[in-house]
Amino acid sequence: MAERGGQARRRAWLWGAVLLVVLVAWACGRSGDTGTDRTGGATGATGSTRKPDASAHPSRTSTPPTPKPSPTGTGTPSGKYDPAAYAPQVRARAAEAGVSPRLLMAILYNESYKPHDPALERAWQRYKPGAAFGIANMHRAAFDETKRGRAFAGRRWEELPDDRDLAVRAAAWYLHDLARQLPAHPSGPYDKDELLALGYNTGAGNMQAFARGATPGSQAADYLSRLRSNWGKAGRAVARTGGG
Repeated sequence: MAERGGQARRRAWLWGAVLLVVLVAWACGRSGDTGTDRTGGATGATGSTRKPDASAHPSRTSTPPTPKPSPTGTGTPSGKYDPAAYAPQVRARAAEAGVSPRLLMAILYNESYKPHDPALERAWQRYKPGAAFGIANMHRAAFDETKRGRAFAGRRWEELPDDRDLAVRAAAWYLHDLARQLPAHPSGPYDKDELLALGYNTGAGNMQAFARGATPGSQAADYLSRLRSNWGKAGRAVARTGGG
């Protein structure tokens, strides 16, 4: 009996080790979630100004079963997805926040580098508490700051993995808040949409520095490059009628 119990414990430990390896491999995948300032500065504090991050963390992609869009957030999302399936929510939430639906969709494409499975996101967050949640990869502080005084103020960051419409809505309003912090006359080489995307990835302080002519670090530059690559399909996705 003692030997059988020992074997059972060894098997349980082995499966636990395998799960940890899978989670680490998933997160580190195509450059890893380093927890650098992203998605609303990742830590919130949208008004803070910092030196441009030399390696502001970007994002990557993939695709199997496309979940049905759930405008009310009542669906059960799982795994990888096609951002274009959420075009109705993107158009509605972008209009509500007064931001570009094409920019919002392009950011969803940029942030689709990892499988947005609720269970997997929560498992990873237990391993790495600073991780982001939802299809827009928003960090807790950024979400809590963005929701203040808005119709979704009563919602919780922990709901983002399950409610994709809420994730899109929060991202739209975060872009709205970033836009209010842009200089009236940027002197750098980037247009408004590019600056907002950089702000979404690296935070408001870095965005303001880029608007004054600072050079993005390699990872922020990669985020911008992928945004430009995704720009065409983002435009086609939001132009579709009849839903996703």
